[in-house]
Amino acid sequence: MSDFTLLHDYLLPISKAGLNDDQEYDDFQIGGVTDAYEDGHIPNLDIADVILLGVNEDRGYGPGRKSADAADIIRKAFYNLYYWHRGVRIADLGNLRKGASLEDTYAALQTVMAEVINSHKTIVILGGAHDLTYAQYKAYAARKQVIEVTIADAIIDLKEGSSVPEENFLMEMLTEQPNYIRHYNHLAFQSYFVHPHMLETLDKLRFDCYRLGKVRENMDDIEPVLRNSDLFSIDINIVKHNDAPANTLSPNGLGGDEACSLTRYAGMSPKLTTFGIYGYRPEKDRESLTAKQIAQMLWYFMDGVAVKNKEALLEERDAFYEFNIVCADIVTLFLKSKKTGRWWMQLPGRGKEDEFLPCTYSDYVMASNNEIPERLLRHQERL
Repeated sequence: MSDFTLLHDYLLPISKAGLNDDQEYDDFQIGGVTDAYEDGHIPNLDIADVILLGVNEDRGYGPGRKSADAADIIRKAFYNLYYWHRGVRIADLGNLRKGASLEDTYAALQTVMAEVINSHKTIVILGGAHDLTYAQYKAYAARKQVIEVTIADAIIDLKEGSSVPEENFLMEMLTEQPNYIRHYNHLAFQSYFVHPHMLETLDKLRFDCYRLGKVRENMDDIEPVLRNSDLFSIDINIVKHNDAPANTLSPNGLGGDEACSLTRYAGMSPKLTTFGIYGYRPEKDRESLTAKQIAQMLWYFMDGVAVKNKEALLEERDAFYEFNIVCADIVTLFLKSKKTGRWWMQLPGRGKEDEFLPCTYSDYVMASNNEIPERLLRHQERL
């Protein structure tokens, strides 16, 4: 990515001084260590681990619903935090130029993200309506890369007949041909907002949907889902109103700390290359509390990246404990990382290092008791 001119025409620089009220950031604040695109300064993207991109595109919300400067308000809160992960290098591309139409913005975002993905970097998108997830997906489709997608949203955006992009973008994303989605996971939906037939349809497609209560019941069960994901997208409506006042959809949702756990799990994923946090409406916020919540979610994402960077490869068997289990007359191998404590189970009949499914300790316990873990059953069904 040394040739910044490939991206320059799509981007607008930011001003660190403007974000920090004309004060310099401390060397230990995130604003002090982030290599940002400013007038006169081009970030070194080659050495970055994580690349930030603001997208102040609000047309996906529908007519008359504007949320300008969402990315910069989040960025201001994030830059003020102290950074404990010096080994994780952050670059900031500034903000994407809005296109003449929403489709033009999609195309520009797709181009920038595809370039970052090609360079084996992780890109984080801030701001904008949730339909920008579609452009996130198209960056992979343009490369004909088959991926696993995970979305966290209180609603499932499959509203047929709606002209509002953020309400129906999933329909096009999941059904267009050719399609490059190998598997789809939906996290933290709230049942009273979702038509039962919609869930039945997704289940028939062998997609996995986890209601809010299921996610909150055992957050650790969600970590393997994110560990296997290439694309992760969050609508901030998953966080309950008290913890994210800009979410006016529902008083219920994940707690702020639980949302931080999700983003930390995402950062720990060795496969994840794009991560978007959408749906922030500054005009609905109170004391910028939602922006601060998102900033802390980003902090925990970086914490997860720091953990990922320490994890061994599966073929480095000295870094794992090995457990051979006979379950339902099938011999399978479980691995536990000595560095992070995470678990993997070998897919029956595969026998290759790369044919391991991320799992949890509870899956290992089930297999030890001669019960086939549901995670494995669902995976076999999809195959």
